[in-house]
Amino acid sequence: MTDTKATLAAIKARTKLPAICAPMFLVTGPEMVIAACKSGVIGSFPATNARTEDQLRDWIAQIDAAVGPADAPWAMNMITHTSYGRFDAELALVAEFQPGMVITALGGPHRVTDVVHGYGGLVFADVNSPRFARKALDKGADGLVLVCSGAGGHTGDYAMMPFIDEVRSFFDGPLIVGGGIGTGRAIKAVETLGADFAYLGTRFLATEESLINDAYRQMVWDSGMEDLIASRAITGALGNWMRASVEAAGLTPEDMAATAKIDFSQDMHNSAKAWKSVWSAGQGVGTVTGRETVAEVVAKLAAEYDAA
Repeated sequence: MTDTKATLAAIKARTKLPAICAPMFLVTGPEMVIAACKSGVIGSFPATNARTEDQLRDWIAQIDAAVGPADAPWAMNMITHTSYGRFDAELALVAEFQPGMVITALGGPHRVTDVVHGYGGLVFADVNSPRFARKALDKGADGLVLVCSGAGGHTGDYAMMPFIDEVRSFFDGPLIVGGGIGTGRAIKAVETLGADFAYLGTRFLATEESLINDAYRQMVWDSGMEDLIASRAITGALGNWMRASVEAAGLTPEDMAATAKIDFSQDMHNSAKAWKSVWSAGQGVGTVTGRETVAEVVAKLAAEYDAA
């Protein structure tokens, strides 16, 4: 069994900021995770970013070898939707490498809790409503990731402050909060509101360690929050998509008003998939204006946090 409070305290003790470099689909790889951990924030990545099981094993081994006890820990993000065909292989790698935190998304956390709790890790469930928060807790999650309005490729409908308040009315355990957080001031603010960690994706989206191409980077630098379109048309889940990439893909407003079927049974890296050419960003995109490394971003965040 996992001692949640003690494990959370041990994780926090290894960080310089109460922040997580959030897992971003087709964006986060081992270089970004390692750079984040070395800089003092938790680095995480979606397991599905590795194209094959062998590549995933190589990535995890690379991260595990590079991140030491003096660094912030790393976390793995897993799709637990029943359509996801690689789930069993990924869970076996979790059992082997034992990341201290596993973040589940697009499905219930109960599919991983026995394994993660068996070695003393924590399971956080990615949720975008109080109803899903309650369901995740009922299914054994140790903590929650509240995905609020303003997040990027997977966003929510609810504003951050009332969402935190409502969840805190029935849950006093570990809480991670994301959605438009892009400064050290914002990290301090969500900590004050009752979060244990801020979840930052877009702020790291265009860093040099990112897996995205330079055209994507330039679009991030050129975009502000008004350049985003919220839609379920790309993955089936609600996400924010950069208007310029939507238009470049030839998608009409009618296309973006549709809802795609959620199906993760096929090759997630298939170039025919809409998400390969339609690019996401969160409402904090306006804070990203030029080329930076992960370490430079964390240093700026730390200075802003200290000033706040």
